[in-house]
Amino acid sequence: MQIEDTPLSGVKILTPNRFGDARGFFSESWNRKLLADHGITLDFVQDNHSMSAQIGTVRGLHFQAPPHAQDKLVRCGQGALFDVAVDIRKGSPSYGAWFGIELSAENGKQLLVPKGFLHGFITRAPMTEILYKCTDYYAPDCDGAVRWDSCAITWDHHGAAVLSDKDVAAPPLAEFDSPFVWEG
Repeated sequence: MQIEDTPLSGVKILTPNRFGDARGFFSESWNRKLLADHGITLDFVQDNHSMSAQIGTVRGLHFQAPPHAQDKLVRCGQGALFDVAVDIRKGSPSYGAWFGIELSAENGKQLLVPKGFLHGFITRAPMTEILYKCTDYYAPDCDGAVRWDSCAITWDHHGAAVLSDKDVAAPPLAEFDSPFVWEG
């Protein structure tokens, strides 16, 4: 597995090796021992899977606050999406900075989004499926969002975004009081 750092501390790109033949491919998307050997020690407890039918569907920017904050390992099972992490750790030198990468069924890349970061994506293909592992269970009372277009992210999408009511109503980053603190 190839593991790459990004400009945001803790956010990593994981690209599993693919072993292919005429039938298709096999890849190991998570291996606790291998990743622990590279300093990544996470205990995933929940897997999520969502499908977005339309190009331009935005899901995010979401977080789950302490005491149920989540690290996430995100990948695309079908289609393509632009996946984004935004630092929301108070006092962080990169507070408000974002990193984005295309995840697709074709490229097999994964994005590791640690606690203290917003997460969101926009679909670039119809019928796009996203799969992600989480280190804590979903807790509705800890669920939160920041407005998707308030973090100066270059989404590279023309036209109206397809949004949920929750995402339309989310506050902008400038009005958001983060529950996370940078522990640099």
